[in-house]
Amino acid sequence: MKKIPLLSLLETRILGVLVEKEHTVPDTYPLSRNALTAGCNQKNNRDPVIEASESDVQSAVDSLRAHTLVIETSGARVTRYAHNIGRVLGIPSQSVALLAAIMLRGPQTAAELRGATERMHRFADASSVEAFLTELAERGEDAGGPLVVKLARVAGERENRWAHLLSGPVGSRQPDSATAVSAVDIPLSELEALRANQTRLAAEVAELRDKLARMATELGISF
Repeated sequence: MKKIPLLSLLETRILGVLVEKEHTVPDTYPLSRNALTAGCNQKNNRDPVIEASESDVQSAVDSLRAHTLVIETSGARVTRYAHNIGRVLGIPSQSVALLAAIMLRGPQTAAELRGATERMHRFADASSVEAFLTELAERGEDAGGPLVVKLARVAGERENRWAHLLSGPVGSRQPDSATAVSAVDIPLSELEALRANQTRLAAEVAELRDKLARMATELGISF
């Protein structure tokens, strides 16, 4: 089986939305570009939350269509889109549901995935979820390679989380947009300058409060 290229965050979000809406709003599936964009930009049940334009979505859809992961269908008035993940990746509907949940909400435990996929497929228990995830993680290269990975357990958590590999190894993924710079990436000199600036601003605020209090006293008003 030919291995698909690495997908962007928006591309995986589109696939996840198409799988989800196929089960949750079957009357409007396949989805129009407008409905697909709204699904990608949902604030609930999405991690991370994104703001994609219709043109962004269209470009990503075109890329997915080139690999037959998305299929275009002609509606009465608008073009609609459906996913083709199960056939392209050669996986059952249960695995498609699990991948969709991870693409929509990020890494999750087997128990969390069981709840997240309830409207797409009802798993008997968390162990059955784990069994399908293990299958996806142990796929051979002749089948296209692993599609998920079991992450190291985070301190304080009782279960391991699972992440998808459609965008490459978890630690090497590049965000689609700029992300916040962590403190460890800021030079010490800049941190010291920021602290000095913070101290200066705090002193200025205190001085302004004193002046305002004096003015209030002179005018005979409470402060």
